[in-house]
Amino acid sequence: MAEPIAPGYRLRRLVNALNFSTLAGLLLAKSEGARLEKGPHGLVLGRGATGTFPKARAVTVGNVVILRTDHVTDELLRHEGRHATQWAWCVLVFLPLYLVAVAWSYARTGDHFSRNVFERRAGLADGGYTERPLRSARRRGTT
Repeated sequence: MAEPIAPGYRLRRLVNALNFSTLAGLLLAKSEGARLEKGPHGLVLGRGATGTFPKARAVTVGNVVILRTDHVTDELLRHEGRHATQWAWCVLVFLPLYLVAVAWSYARTGDHFSRNVFERRAGLADGGYTERPLRSARRRGTT
């Protein structure tokens, strides 16, 4: 018998269905050749993505976790689950806000994740990221 989904995860699943982000995630996962299966906490796992997206080992769109890796840990699923919650909280503005956070992090550290508020809130280590130090003012091209 399937494990029941906690009320908070059911709410997240509903919001992500209503804002169409889960539908977008399902379409993207299928376009990348992923096999869909039920995951924990109301997530849908898109395993075996073979297309060019995502470049990362996992990307979450709505309640869909698109995986390029077969090595899926509890920590990675916890990290991606937090992104599903971020999609629900931010509704339709998640993607533009995330892209701004990527640009900010890249400007500050030279990578897309270390100073990205969404990745930090999802848990850098759980996502397999290592925090990089801030670039010096001189290296950023400022005085």
